[in-house]
Amino acid sequence: MTEGNFVDYVKIYVSSGKGGKGSSHLHREKFIEKGGPDGGDGGRGGHVYVRGNKNLWTLFSLKFLRHVKAGHGGDGGSSRSSGSDGGDKYIEVPLGTIVKDKETGDVLFEITEHDETKILAKGGKGGLGNWNFRNSVNQTPRYAQPGMPTEEVDIILELKVLADVGLVGFPNAGKSTLLSVLTSAKPKIADYPFTTLKPNLGIVAYKEFQSFVIADIPGIIEGAAEGKGLGHYFLRHIERNSTLLFLVPADADDIKKEYEILLDELRRYNPEMLDKDRLVVISKSDMLDEELKTELKAQLDKEFKGTPYMFISSITNVGLGELKDKLWKMLNVEIE
Repeated sequence: MTEGNFVDYVKIYVSSGKGGKGSSHLHREKFIEKGGPDGGDGGRGGHVYVRGNKNLWTLFSLKFLRHVKAGHGGDGGSSRSSGSDGGDKYIEVPLGTIVKDKETGDVLFEITEHDETKILAKGGKGGLGNWNFRNSVNQTPRYAQPGMPTEEVDIILELKVLADVGLVGFPNAGKSTLLSVLTSAKPKIADYPFTTLKPNLGIVAYKEFQSFVIADIPGIIEGAAEGKGLGHYFLRHIERNSTLLFLVPADADDIKKEYEILLDELRRYNPEMLDKDRLVVISKSDMLDEELKTELKAQLDKEFKGTPYMFISSITNVGLGELKDKLWKMLNVEIE
């Protein structure tokens, strides 16, 4: 169960290493009266990188990491020996992580592929030793360059779940139950709103060993785009999904109205979300008898013009096979 360990928001202070200072050493050797300059260069400071890791699914490993500091470069020495480079630091993150600057709120970059590595803070350049400054006029320079200073930045790591299908619905619509039936995920299920507080991911096994990922996000309530309930905290997780599955229970007062409210919340949060493929699923249809179902179907045919919808029941498994077929077709429409 992902509930307790799922972390999708972390703040970290990052500092690269400073460059080592160059040496202003003069050569000393027996029988050599004027050895001249032989000071080496300083080593560069360590960089801080962010690297994608497909085996991670949460930022939990970074939850208690407050500071990441790379090593400082070593100072230059005599006999033109350079200082050692500072040790680099790598922050491993799951795919779908966005890196933001805490002060400005600007998105620096995002990590979407395995082993994709981006530099977050560059290490300071090492200073040049006095050997680099010798010339015909000044043959014994007694000065050297200091190393460049560290680069410091406060960052926010934000995870947007990477899934093919996102479940959208009001609290207690039956999203977690559907996820538990379609996949081997075991989300917390109970008869009260906001049972799910963190996103749950599950892999749906399809025919011929094929599969797709489905994400169950906590319920959306009216006003979520303004931050009601847990607002933006949930909505960002369905921004990356290519298909949205709207779940409306059969016992809802007005199915069309509930769907419109959910659609409006997504539009207010990010209008681009309305460009995604949509499928409306009427859950808990085991509560309807055939006569009631026929009446409701006739009503929905008029209301849902052009929007595909279907009836399912997670308890009796009615319509789940058709649902998998439909979702697979929607996800692979470009490939065919």
